[in-house]
Amino acid sequence: MSNISQAPWPELPTAAWRDTYATVQLWTQIVGKIRLTRSPWLNHSWHVALYVTPRGLTTSPIPDGARAFQIDFDFIDHALRISASDGAERQFALAGQSVASFYAAVMATLKELGIAVTIDEMPNELPDPVRFSQDSAHASYDPDAVRRFLQILVNCDRVFKQFRTGFLGKASPVHFFWGSFDLAVTRFSGRRAPRHPGGVPNLPDAVAHEAYSHEVSSAGFWPGGGAIDYPAFYSYAYPEPAGFRTTKVKPDAAFFSEALGEFILPYDAVRTAVDPDKALLDFLQGTYEAAAISAKWDRDALECAPGQPGVVRQV
Repeated sequence: MSNISQAPWPELPTAAWRDTYATVQLWTQIVGKIRLTRSPWLNHSWHVALYVTPRGLTTSPIPDGARAFQIDFDFIDHALRISASDGAERQFALAGQSVASFYAAVMATLKELGIAVTIDEMPNELPDPVRFSQDSAHASYDPDAVRRFLQILVNCDRVFKQFRTGFLGKASPVHFFWGSFDLAVTRFSGRRAPRHPGGVPNLPDAVAHEAYSHEVSSAGFWPGGGAIDYPAFYSYAYPEPAGFRTTKVKPDAAFFSEALGEFILPYDAVRTAVDPDKALLDFLQGTYEAAAISAKWDRDALECAPGQPGVVRQV
């Protein structure tokens, strides 16, 4: 942990924690599906997401009749904590858990708290899914890597929230999607979008249709995998306007990935920058402008100066 305190933007190569990454992603899917099952549908699936806390990830309050409960990943003490509004609380250690034992422990703990929940056990947005209750293969947990991941999420959450203040139009919260395992923030032009083609692995097309019902510029952080097997920031537009992918954006390490159809900025380029926050904000703003200019968004109506602590926005 001392190394992390010395490096606000720590190293975390995808290969160094691949097995832990895969396990934790499946754990977040179990917890996310509990929120999904109990929450009324909110536009663009915002009701399923998790949120960054100083200690990890949280569901925020989930309704349970007249009470509420919340599930928190604590990546400092390395525990899962379930708290209810009647004062009841339970927790168990994350280390030593397979996906199957984690699933069993979560369900047993909820039952002990008098919370009856049934979820779809099949993972989403992943190839070759295995039912949670039958997955004993994923059982890795590297506490140091997870702690580094938390530090990255905390930094990204801060910068993404700063970026969000410069937009008056509809914008998503900064939230963590457990299907794709990324922290994201999305801006909307206010216009309807053409029907999304769907085809996301192990995700109902109806969910993709609803998620992309309106024109967006979306950015986020992803720990990596597949075509981009390293941690990276991304930014894309849907629908992609003509001229978007050929726009030159900052910093110099940013590029358009033909394989993914989005702009990519390697995390290490931010981590090693003289001013990491500025490097990331340059990427977020530049890729947003590439989308907004190419698609002719009403920028005068949608944008404002970035927010400052304690200073009321002038109108």
